[in-house]
Amino acid sequence: MQELLIAIFNGISIGSVLLIVALGLAIIFGLMGVINLAHGELIMLGAYTTFVVQNICNSIGKPIANIYIFLTIPIAFIVVGIAGLILEKSVIRFLYGRPSETLLATWGVSLILRQFVRSVNGVLIIGITIFCILYFGNLYFLKKRRSDWDKIKNLARAIIFFLSLGISITCGFLLTNPKLVKPWFSSRNIDVTAPIWLQGGLPIGDFQLPYSRVFIIILTAISLLGIYLFLNQSNWGLRIKAVTQNRSMSACLGIPTNQVDSITFFLGSGLAGIAGCAITLLGSVGPNTGQNYIVDAFMVVVVGGVGNLFGTVIAAMGIGIINYLIGSGAIALILGNTDSFKFLTDLFNFFATTSMAKVIVFVLIIVFLQLKPAGLFPQKGRGVEL
Repeated sequence: MQELLIAIFNGISIGSVLLIVALGLAIIFGLMGVINLAHGELIMLGAYTTFVVQNICNSIGKPIANIYIFLTIPIAFIVVGIAGLILEKSVIRFLYGRPSETLLATWGVSLILRQFVRSVNGVLIIGITIFCILYFGNLYFLKKRRSDWDKIKNLARAIIFFLSLGISITCGFLLTNPKLVKPWFSSRNIDVTAPIWLQGGLPIGDFQLPYSRVFIIILTAISLLGIYLFLNQSNWGLRIKAVTQNRSMSACLGIPTNQVDSITFFLGSGLAGIAGCAITLLGSVGPNTGQNYIVDAFMVVVVGGVGNLFGTVIAAMGIGIINYLIGSGAIALILGNTDSFKFLTDLFNFFATTSMAKVIVFVLIIVFLQLKPAGLFPQKGRGVEL
């Protein structure tokens, strides 16, 4: 019984990681219908934000270093939320209702973000800053000063873009300081050290429940509660649900659908930042970290029912527990080596690896989706009927 309880706890902890990763995707993919393949890279940005904040706190002193995790969570939420907002306004906004183009565009963004993390240095940041100041500053100035802006805006944007890009690239070539040229992260993995109070575990018999996983479970529960209250109690949350059900009718009633899209993307991306903060407690992270979670996150959202948070919770916990019970060999250990269960024990021992457990979970999900293609809790409303 103790081994079974430990196995269930480990499964719940894996499910909590999947859930906190899938929460942001459930908002973006579930409520907006946008297939965002860059969601994994948003998680990666949250992990790197955690790394940077930890280093800053360590340089300040030990008291701050012991509580850096509480500073990182809101900072990661805001930083990654802003990154998602920029993605929505610059790319996604022009591709609503075109899923294939959205998929390709966000896949390209994911490649750009991975290479950005590998290559980012002082020169690149200075160049981007100069470009933004010149480009957006000149656009704002011309928009205010030119009465014929609507006629010349397309030509002006093109000219200002190439001029700003040329000046920023030239400035980058002129900066040759070794400290500015050195990459900040490179392609190597980085390690984030958990605070002292999150190291170790809670002893239960011969086993320990790691404090870090307990913290992730609590963080997931708080995030889930916050999202539920926001969507059901706040004005903007109700507007998001209204736009999800029927966009055209919501626009007719005066709901600013463009602002709703931006807030939804900011919220979903911010949750990805919190997920990135959480996964740093489980091991090292690198530029490809997000790719390890994106498939599982989509799997959780689809199985739970697109747009249904309760279904996302059930799917994440179910997949996490099944994955651990099979992959760790816990089922075979519980069955024992008695003659009655020998065949089942040998079968589960054969599949008692992480890769084979994923295969079994994928097979079970394929069979389940054949029976219920809309997931556990399919979306309801006029928007679905249309």
